Amino acid sequence: MTLTLVTPPAAEPLSRADAKAFLRLEHDDEDTLVDTLIAAARLHVEAAIRRVLVSQTWRLTLDGWPPPSPGGRIVEMPLSPVISVDTVTVYDAEAVPAVLADTAYVADLSSWPARILMREGTAPVAPGAPIAGIEVVFTAGYGEASDVPAPIVQAIRLLVAHWYEIREPVAFGGPANPVPDTLAALLAPYRAVSL
Repeated sequence: MTLTLVTPPAAEPLSRADAKAFLRLEHDDEDTLVDTLIAAARLHVEAAIRRVLVSQTWRLTLDGWPPPSPGGRIVEMPLSPVISVDTVTVYDAEAVPAVLADTAYVADLSSWPARILMREGTAPVAPGAPIAGIEVVFTAGYGEASDVPAPIVQAIRLLVAHWYEIREPVAFGGPANPVPDTLAALLAPYRAVSL
């Protein structure tokens, strides 16, 4: 299974202006640094809660279908929340793609993880290509930047401030500078857990 970002988010959940106001920065000298910290903080938060924040398109590549279950084969989506399943493509032995009809599968986007049920008899049991024979393109995220829950945006804001103020990962002769515990508290309700 391979996961590839196709279209990154159009905007960050925290704007540069908001971050600079929080940092009380009144000059433009460090705008590039602030932008980098915002992107890094978003990626850190996404990894911590196992969710993507602003809408982005991904491609999930599989070698073959998962084993059958009652009613069909279920493909679990590795990211959440999933907004839509855009295409399911199967490649034959000559690498010729065949996009499956929407009727060939049912997308359960409300579950975690989101799932696609491939209906029996509508999709080949195995792709013709020996590897990377199936591609699922999907859109994940909460929506626009303004749709990201406020506690998650606050966690990004605090992380940007932390990294801006403490630029060394460790203090020589002292303890490491860990991420503040406040972040864990803000992100706890959104953390995707596996049972």
